[in-house]
Amino acid sequence: MNAFTLLPFIVLIAAMFLMTRSAKKKQQQAASMRNELQPGSGVRTIGGMYATVKEVNEDTVLLDAGPGVDLLFAKNSIGAVLTDDEYNRIVHGIEHDLKSDADIVPDDASSLTETDESADAAAAASDDQAVDLGKKDATEDKADEADEAAEAKADEEPKKTDGDTDAK
Repeated sequence: MNAFTLLPFIVLIAAMFLMTRSAKKKQQQAASMRNELQPGSGVRTIGGMYATVKEVNEDTVLLDAGPGVDLLFAKNSIGAVLTDDEYNRIVHGIEHDLKSDADIVPDDASSLTETDESADAAAAASDDQAVDLGKKDATEDKADEADEAAEAKADEEPKKTDGDTDAK
């Protein structure tokens, strides 16, 4: 046999080997993460529910989903173990400020580009009148003339009511 005829098979086998190897590595990481679960840590299930680990058994995990709500889940259903900051941000809405000296980013980006004088001038201009941005194109003039002609023609024709028809 020729070496070139075997080359596609060799490439295919190598690709399959690399894909299964990366999938196995991800499964091992997930298993180690689930085995390191400790009571009190925040988790997200594969269904998207956030809860706190209350008790860890061999194959199951008891989760505290809220006041008086304890749920028993299989260990395989834990999708991610969250850090305390991430869990508090998602569940309780508490933002942990790591950089207290950092500038606060405003919700409106216009305040980033305008100074106080230009903001006042822009507000005054918008209150008074619309700003003309330039001259019209020739195509806009033709479109305006066509619209005016269509309106004039519609005004000349008599209006028909529901009972008036030309059909015989």
